[in-house]
Amino acid sequence: MEKEIIKIIKKALKEDMPKGDITTDSLIPKDHQSKAKFIAKDSGIISGLEVAEEVFRQVGGDYKLVWNFKDGDFVNNKDIIGTVEGNTRTILKAERLSLNIMQRMSGIATNTYNFTKECVGDTKILDTRKTTPNLRILERKAVLDGKGTNHRLNLSDMVLIKDNHIDAVGSITKACLLAKKNTKDKKIEVEVETLEQFMEALDSVADIIMLDNMSNELMAECVKLNNKKKKLEASGNMTVDRIKSVSELGVDYISVGALTYASKALDISLKFH
Repeated sequence: MEKEIIKIIKKALKEDMPKGDITTDSLIPKDHQSKAKFIAKDSGIISGLEVAEEVFRQVGGDYKLVWNFKDGDFVNNKDIIGTVEGNTRTILKAERLSLNIMQRMSGIATNTYNFTKECVGDTKILDTRKTTPNLRILERKAVLDGKGTNHRLNLSDMVLIKDNHIDAVGSITKACLLAKKNTKDKKIEVEVETLEQFMEALDSVADIIMLDNMSNELMAECVKLNNKKKKLEASGNMTVDRIKSVSELGVDYISVGALTYASKALDISLKFH
């Protein structure tokens, strides 16, 4: 497990039980044993199983956790996702955090899959930086489990010149040249909103052009003029219903902020038996 994820889990456990679990510790004997099932209460793509397993590992104690699925699998309502047996205190202390993580990540994975399955051709669905602060690594993993593709990890990862950058610098051409000069080996993407801006970006040193909040008709014209010269990314107001028509235009990517900021958690419960 990645060190950053372990750090997130440790911090979350400290938040959840800074001085222990006073309910469990006062009611349950140290050597008490139980069995429980993780049960899907929705249908969708499961994600976060490996992370949930790390929660149990960090809580510690005697337990055996067995998954019937793997991250990225489709589960149906009422499916038994997995079982855990062992020390009751361990199970109860790990329960809420493991479920929170699985539900959140599975919701993102399911939402992502609903977008990706509408794509035609080679178009890829990208996530964005519209993630929960400090949880980006988990949410990006969930996007991958939903068959999506990760965009830049952070502001240090690649150059993405947006409208405010262009306004501050003066022009698309100047912004791209400055980025090329000062970053050297980094990919450069530039956002455009009009055909005039697109033509300027097409002649620039940018590697990728983001077609932001454009109509399908305008994007189709940009794709034709581009003639595969640069990679094209469609962005802005991308709903599930629109994905098929946009991907049919021949863009390389469609970025969707809603993958992470607007996903509904997949309902999962843990029941003793």
